[in-house]
Formats: sequence, C-alpha cells, structure tokens
Amino acid sequence: MDLGVKDFCITNKPEKFENPRYFQRSLRRLKIRQRRLSRKTKDSNNRKKARVKVAKIHEKVVNQRLGYQQKISLKLTNENQVISCEDLNIKGMVKNPKLAKQISDVAWGKLLTLLEYKGDIYGCEIKRIDRFFPSSKRCSNCGYIKEDLTLKDREWTCPECHAHHDRDINACENLLQFCDGYIEWEASKSTPKEMVEIPCIKTVTP
Repeated sequence: MDLGVKDFCITNKPEKFENPRYFQRSLRRLKIRQRRLSRKTKDSNNRKKARVKVAKIHEKVVNQRLGYQQKISLKLTNENQVISCEDLNIKGMVKNPKLAKQISDVAWGKLLTLLEYKGDIYGCEIKRIDRFFPSSKRCSNCGYIKEDLTLKDREWTCPECHAHHDRDINACENLLQFCDGYIEWEASKSTPKEMVEIPCIKTVTP
C-alpha cells in the first residue's frame, strides 16, 4: 500500500482510494465563520456562539475523515493477510510549507493506527518498510533506479527495460517485492545518497 496526496492510498491490485479533502471542502465556510468570530466583542455571548459554530465545522471535518478511514482500514484488513507500507516521517513532511496543509488533511498517521489495531482483530499483519527505500524511483520490473524522478512525474518509462509505470502502482509493487524478499538486500556499501535497498522491514506487533 502506498500513501499519497493526489489519491489517499493505492494498493498493488491496483486499487485507488480517492482523497476526499474534507478540510479543503470546508475551508470557505470556515473562513467566513472565523471572520465573523473575529468581529465579535470579546467575552460577549455572541462571540461564544460564533466560537461554537467554528468548533462545529472542525468537528464535522474530523468525523468525516475518521469515518472514511474506518471504512478503508476495515476493507483492507478484512481482504488481506499482510499489508506492507512505508514508515513515513510525517512530522518532517509537514514542515514543507507547500504540502503541509494537504498532508495534515489526509492524516496518514491515523490510518496507520487504525490498520494496526484492526489488523490484530482480523488477523492481518502490518509491515512497515524503511522510509529511505526508493519505492517510487525503482522499476518494479528490472530494478533500475530513476534518480531524476520528481514529485510531479505521475508516470514514467524505465530506460532499461522500457516498462511504463504508474508512479503509485509501481511503488506498491516495489513495497510488495521488498516485503516478500524478492528484492535482494544490499549492505550500505554506497553513500547515503546512493543507498537503495537495506534490510529494514519492521513488523508491527499490536
């Protein structure tokens, strides 16, 4: 399973779950309510009422997001015996000012938490793959590493075997191969910048 912003999550079946962007949908209404709140007199009853209306919008977004993630986590843990996904550095990723709002809106951390406890209930093992494994840059067909792949490149063709890849589905295939041991582990003979594959599977035991 690969996590993303354009699509909420992608599996190797392939199956893509859309990103509903609940916060973005409520942003216009939230701005209006917050603007009205800022105009109210401090400690007045009208200000208290306005603050409650702002809080209700935030609460609705949280409930919508949680409900959506509950459905996805239930579906994935029911249909699979093992799920492998990247161990993302979410706290570090939200420091990017261009993507912080979108990353916070998808709430990957909550989904992973739901997967772990539901995996224990339904007998699905959750495996975390090291965050430095180049799942998107590696050709799942021949193993070529495309170093110049950027975030805007949603599809690419391998110059070695000429296989055409959807970026997200290719990442899922690589995560599956790495988890199953089809990709040979490489010791850190290369520099950190060139390091590609290392023995870094962490099994989450609830």
